Amino acid sequence: MDSGSDARQTAGTSAAKGGQIRSITMIVIFDVAAPLVAYQWLRSAGLTAVTALLLSGVFPALHVIINVIRHRRLDVVGALVLAGIVVGTVLGLVSHNARLVLVEGSVPTAVFGVACLGSLWARHPLMFSFAREFTGPDTAKGQEMTRLWQYEGYRRILRVITVVWGVAFLLEAALRVVIVYNTSTGTALAISKATPFVFFAIMSAWTVAYGTHHKRKGERMAVAAGEARESPARSQ
Repeated sequence: MDSGSDARQTAGTSAAKGGQIRSITMIVIFDVAAPLVAYQWLRSAGLTAVTALLLSGVFPALHVIINVIRHRRLDVVGALVLAGIVVGTVLGLVSHNARLVLVEGSVPTAVFGVACLGSLWARHPLMFSFAREFTGPDTAKGQEMTRLWQYEGYRRILRVITVVWGVAFLLEAALRVVIVYNTSTGTALAISKATPFVFFAIMSAWTVAYGTHHKRKGERMAVAAGEARESPARSQ
């Protein structure tokens, strides 16, 4: 056994886990904690709800900018977040309505949901493209995903996943609008920050379970087909 290869694999796994922990920490700080704390502090300082919301939106925007600097590119999620912040800022400045500012959080969510459903008519559904990009198209797993795309069963699974994610994002966007118009500004802000992560966790768990189910189903079918081929040979 190549101990050097094992060491490199262990180091790579540790680095990946470290990167995931760092990403989660950044999200918690810039996208959840900092906006909530800033909003409460600014409101207690006497600023209006609209002003406090607009200023607290600086932190998610700063997070996107940091990611752009680190990765030297603006990804789709970052672009949607910035688009939502811009829409919310314009609505706030024009209308001076705090609820309209909060609705901006539904804009990128709804756009992503529509994009998922619209991508069903593209060469690859959006969730397949995202998964391959996240995995790395040049990695072994990414190349395996590209190879499997030739099979109709695999394509159908990815399309189903894309449809479910698209519908879920549209439902989330609608839910957030309902919450904004039926709760206080502070409560709506807190819920709107937590809702995306709850939906993402639920959808991720469903996707893993759905993919695992079909993978095991395919393995069982492959075993059954192999046994069926061997059966006539043994009888001869």
